[in-house]
Amino acid sequence: MKYWQYLVRRLAGGVVSLLGLSIIIFVISRILPGNPARMALGALASEKQVAELSREMGLNQPIWEQYVQYMSGLLTGNLGQSLETKRAVTTDIVQYLPATLELITVSILFTIVIGIPLGVVAAQNKDGVVDHGSRFLAFFSVSIPGFFIGILFQVVFGYLFQWFPITGRISNEYASEVTSTTGFLLIDTLLSGNLLAHINAWHHLFLPALALSMAGVGQIMRLTRSSMIDVQDQDYVEAERGYGLPDWLVTYKYTLKNAFIPTLTVLGLLYASLLGNAFLIELVFSWPGLARYGVTAVMNNDFNAVVGVTMTIGVAFVGMNLLIDVLLGRVDPRIRLRIEEAT
Repeated sequence: MKYWQYLVRRLAGGVVSLLGLSIIIFVISRILPGNPARMALGALASEKQVAELSREMGLNQPIWEQYVQYMSGLLTGNLGQSLETKRAVTTDIVQYLPATLELITVSILFTIVIGIPLGVVAAQNKDGVVDHGSRFLAFFSVSIPGFFIGILFQVVFGYLFQWFPITGRISNEYASEVTSTTGFLLIDTLLSGNLLAHINAWHHLFLPALALSMAGVGQIMRLTRSSMIDVQDQDYVEAERGYGLPDWLVTYKYTLKNAFIPTLTVLGLLYASLLGNAFLIELVFSWPGLARYGVTAVMNNDFNAVVGVTMTIGVAFVGMNLLIDVLLGRVDPRIRLRIEEAT
């Protein structure tokens, strides 16, 4: 079997997983306690009004009919109406998703820039002071909840030193000067030609992205360290040193490249998981993102929004897994060859 056929099979498996996810989340959202129609209309609505809205929403139909209708709409991009915002769920997701994607993308960049170099340095100084220091930092970043680190950053860097703003995506003085084209403020500010607004957007983004990245930094640091130690004892690495190649070239071109396989896999899964796990950081920093929207939907029994957000995160997981498979085949051709030879 060719490698592209393997990728197609993986994609088909992802579609089946999404179908199973849609059934599970749809059934759970429909059997939660409370009448969504009553919650949408409020306590003062009459029973007749609640019954009328329930009929319009199709809540009186068998659950399998509701699911079929929902999936028919899903194929055309119709995820229903949010009971909380009174708008189409698709419109809400389009509005909130870019803020979360921007936050977690910068967070992953911080994870890579901080975690991988520290892991390499720790491997080169195995059981030394630097290695022990990196172990302590990893333990701290993984064991302390992200929202607590976020609050700590707000108190220290926002309140005491006043270096960074503590809430929002951009200051009010720049908000009216930026035209929303993509929803990504870092891009929209550049498209608007407003450099000061672009710097201001980075200023607002720095603390929440750094707080969100801390747990990932610890994981990637220790994973990179372990992989580097396994690889740097291989014969070919010793041979490259024997040829007189500089240490930095052996470390970053030959050793790190082969040690990067497990790190790349974890980075991909981490990126997708942050879509749903960023809600505490978004709450702490008043970040108008998809994760906070999803939590609000769950608390208000906004079932269409719950299903819509869950399916969005599920698609992100499937897409990221497929992207990882493609990248692994590019980074390490041995993986591609093993798959082709095994079938």
